[in-house]
Amino acid sequence: MKISEVMTVPPVCVEPRVPLVEVTRRMTEYAVGSVLVVEDGALRGIVTDRDLAVRGLGGGLDPRTRADAVMSARVVTVEAVDDLQVAYRTFRRTGVRRLPVLDAGRVVGMLTIDDLFLDLFRRFADLLGPVAWSVLQEPPGPPTGAGAGREL
Repeated sequence: MKISEVMTVPPVCVEPRVPLVEVTRRMTEYAVGSVLVVEDGALRGIVTDRDLAVRGLGGGLDPRTRADAVMSARVVTVEAVDDLQVAYRTFRRTGVRRLPVLDAGRVVGMLTIDDLFLDLFRRFADLLGPVAWSVLQEPPGPPTGAGAGREL
């Protein structure tokens, strides 16, 4: 499976000159913990909720301070065409919780740990669905197997 099949699109992006108050508003509006700082389609950095809390508004900066003043410029990324295993390894190796997804150098999505959890839950549901259905179709009967009939 490719990263492009699991990533969140479109990613929430701002330009470097956008004030922190707008960054915070967008995080709230889209219920995300980060925004990508993009200029002319190229990724320049990322602002996370932690960046806002520690270096930004929580650190006493003016709400009109630009996003590029608190963004993390060194960003770990993955490619949309990469296999999902690349993302798992990247998350494990780096310890980050969010990976911007690129296609030919342009931002096309965001992959988070939550996206991977949702993918796993969907896979488990697909796997367990037929099993659960067969259990629901069988009438309840007396316990069988080792320990059947014993009181606890």
